[in-house]
Amino acid sequence: MALKSTICKATLQIADMDRGLYATHALTLARHPSETDERMMVRLLAFALNVPADDHDGNLVFARGLADADEPDLWQISLDGQLRHWVEMGQPDERRLAKASGRADRVTLYVYSSAALIWWAGVQNKVARLNNLAVWQLPAAQSQELAQLASRSMQLQVTVQDGAIWVGNADRSVEVHPTLIKARAP
Repeated sequence: MALKSTICKATLQIADMDRGLYATHALTLARHPSETDERMMVRLLAFALNVPADDHDGNLVFARGLADADEPDLWQISLDGQLRHWVEMGQPDERRLAKASGRADRVTLYVYSSAALIWWAGVQNKVARLNNLAVWQLPAAQSQELAQLASRSMQLQVTVQDGAIWVGNADRSVEVHPTLIKARAP
């Protein structure tokens, strides 16, 4: 018998002073049986950092990710059906990134394990030509601290100011400092 996804609910209060975005989102996440708390929390963080201020060009939504090889973790599809933003987690191979880059207007990847920079050294030259790809590295210790905030029902506050991010609940807070290791071409 196949294991089923675990349903998690999160209320995310976002105060992103860098983008002038202040919003509350009630989210439902299907946590794949093979997904760790760390990865799920990185998905939530990616949502908070990429959610658009309005829905004029479509909403950012959780896709099937691990459950479907043809879908990212998050995506934004415009009202006319155009794939605007593909958001990926982890360490995908360069073929997956090239496919995403060909399908979407922009692609954002968040890498977060202690082996992230080793992985990046192996694929960096292969994805250098992907002009619409941005790659962010989250320090492993900080993403592991994010995992400690995970639960089936979460009330989280995300504050972004001057590139620093604070994610917290009523009991604790985690400070995250992502590093841009590949920027999108202007």
